[in-house]
Amino acid sequence: MNTEKLITAYSEFMHHLHETMEDTLNSFTDAFEISKEKINESNSLTAEELEHVSTQVKRDVEHAAALLPAHDNNSLTEWLKFDIELVENLTWDAFLSVADKTRIELAKLELLAETHKYKSGDITIAGTFLCDDCGKEIAFKTASRIPPCPTCHNHTFVRL
Repeated sequence: MNTEKLITAYSEFMHHLHETMEDTLNSFTDAFEISKEKINESNSLTAEELEHVSTQVKRDVEHAAALLPAHDNNSLTEWLKFDIELVENLTWDAFLSVADKTRIELAKLELLAETHKYKSGDITIAGTFLCDDCGKEIAFKTASRIPPCPTCHNHTFVRL
C-alpha cells in the first residue's frame, strides 16, 4: 500500500466527515458512510485501501469522543502528549467537532469506551503511542503510518 496515498485519503476523509456533519442532521454513522463514498469517488483507492482508511478514521474519532472532554485543549494536549500548537496540517476544530458529535451519539447509545489497539501499518491522527511489548513511546505530529516498534519490532500499540 502507498503510505502517502493512504495518509492523504485519511486527511481527506476527516475533512469530508467534518463537512458532512456540519452541513446536515445526519448521525455519525450516516455521515461516516457519506464521507466514505466521497473518498471512494475522489480517490483511486482499492476496496481494501478504502476499508483500511475508513476503519482507522472511525477508530480515532470514537477514541477521541470517548476520552476527551469537550473543547478542552489541555485534555487534547495530554491525549496527543505534546503541545497542540506544534501540530501542523490538521484541522483540529473539525476533528474535535466530529469527535464531540460522536460523543453525544455514544452517550445516547450508552456505549462504553474500550481500549483501542493500534497496529504497525495503521494510519492514524497525530499522537503518542506506547508499544504493547516493551513500552517504547513513539510520537507523530501529523497523520502518519505507524511503524513497527523501533526497539523490539513489536506491531501493537496503545494511544497514551
